[in-house]
Amino acid sequence: MVDKSNFLPEGTSIIVIGSNGGIGEAIYKTIESNYTFNNVIGLSRKSEIKINYYSEESIKKAADYFISKSLDIRMIINCAGFLYDKDFLPEKSIKDINIDHMQKSFYINSVGPALIMKYFFPIIPKEGKFIFANLSAKVGSISDNKLGGWFSYRSSKAALNQLVRCMSIELNRRNKDSICVAMHPGTVDTNLSKPFKKKGLNVRSPNIAASEILDVLSSLDESHNGKFLDYKFKEIAF
Repeated sequence: MVDKSNFLPEGTSIIVIGSNGGIGEAIYKTIESNYTFNNVIGLSRKSEIKINYYSEESIKKAADYFISKSLDIRMIINCAGFLYDKDFLPEKSIKDINIDHMQKSFYINSVGPALIMKYFFPIIPKEGKFIFANLSAKVGSISDNKLGGWFSYRSSKAALNQLVRCMSIELNRRNKDSICVAMHPGTVDTNLSKPFKKKGLNVRSPNIAASEILDVLSSLDESHNGKFLDYKFKEIAF
């Protein structure tokens, strides 16, 4: 069950990026249904305020909009991610590396989030609790990599983890109460993971995964800034 008590200051607004995806939509709807924040704003390529990780201008325009509205943004959750599509599957071997596949992975999994960090930085409050959570993946952990393969996804998520670490340091200089984390959501029953589910994996529905992720976010404090955590609140080594 989701903790229904507000864990952020009164008057808070929340931004969920990638709110049209499997996990992102579930997180957006779970917040709307179970929390009483002032505003829950979903951003995607199809939202009213459109955001596209291939378009730096769209990210800047979205950030400028929120700056002009003077909303008290206290949490940003980046749920956008790319693993495969009809053109590209995760690489099994180094010989499968394809520049277009790798570029798409980096644009969505790391370049886009970096631009969010750049343009949304002025929105972040200078005092009081603020959370910037980025959905990463355990396969992005360099120290945990024992199997190899999945070059584009692994490396782009490892890049995201490094960006989170850098952002956590810079955020702390702006606001000592800020928390920037990377989060591994586990295996969720969405289109992203469907072809890769294996027997024995703990596959959860998007709604259950959303509740678990929000349970972790509601429990964060300043000691978690810059950490890589999973949906069970366990720290993952970078």
